[in-house]
Amino acid sequence: MSLLLDEIALATARLAEAGVPSPRTDAEEIAAFVHGVRRGELHTVKDSEFDALFWEGIARREAREPLQHITGRAYFRYLSLEVGPGVFVPRPETEVVVGWAIDRLREMDVASPTVVDLGTGSGVIALSIAQEVALARVHAVEIDPEAYGWAKRNISELGQGRVTLHPEDLAEALGELDGRVDLVISNPPYIPPGAIPRHPEVRDYDPALALYGSGADGLDQVRAVERTARRLLRPGGFVVVEHADVQGSAVYLIFREENGWRDVRVQQDLTRRDRFVTARFGQE
Repeated sequence: MSLLLDEIALATARLAEAGVPSPRTDAEEIAAFVHGVRRGELHTVKDSEFDALFWEGIARREAREPLQHITGRAYFRYLSLEVGPGVFVPRPETEVVVGWAIDRLREMDVASPTVVDLGTGSGVIALSIAQEVALARVHAVEIDPEAYGWAKRNISELGQGRVTLHPEDLAEALGELDGRVDLVISNPPYIPPGAIPRHPEVRDYDPALALYGSGADGLDQVRAVERTARRLLRPGGFVVVEHADVQGSAVYLIFREENGWRDVRVQQDLTRRDRFVTARFGQE
């Protein structure tokens, strides 16, 4: 066994003791980052090339700093994008939300669907849709200056001219598109004020603006998304909104039939937990 693989085994034990959920994977990802190889190529690193910076990365992860802050990149569906302090790190459960939206867009009888991502953060949702839906025209909205900077960087690198970034408030965005949008998607802040996320990576490192909603139930931003989606969508267009696993019923009730919403559904993620609400606006 090589020196690096020995060190990875020791690092895995340290990370497991610190409560890191995926200690082996994270130790290997840090090793691959430090040595400039893929995880599957770690066996090719010679003992003479072992870099002690590996242990600096392990110490940071042991302190529960997000892996993505250490490596500077996050992986989401088919994308690798830049993230770091000041922007929300995309989570695997959101991949299911985006997958639902992509499936609906592909089913539409629309040659070049128009999509709006409200509160884009790193730009990951907008970029995934642009990459996977041919000819989609995607508008990404982000008001927070730090998150906007990360989105601008990722869209410049990966957007291929098909994602337009707007520095606007999601509650008032894109009036020029009123009634012309095929799908609105959002992962807005929804944690109630005073609630404390249980994972240190979220609690201590994700920006508060991306986590904590306003209002007693934390859902005022979701209500803003509902109003904006109602304004933007064409008849028959869809809205997709992510929420916490305990908020499905509350978010369902926000999309009221008297406001024109049809086919409102609480959808589940791969762990069978309520994760997002979908609805169709008006009649086609």
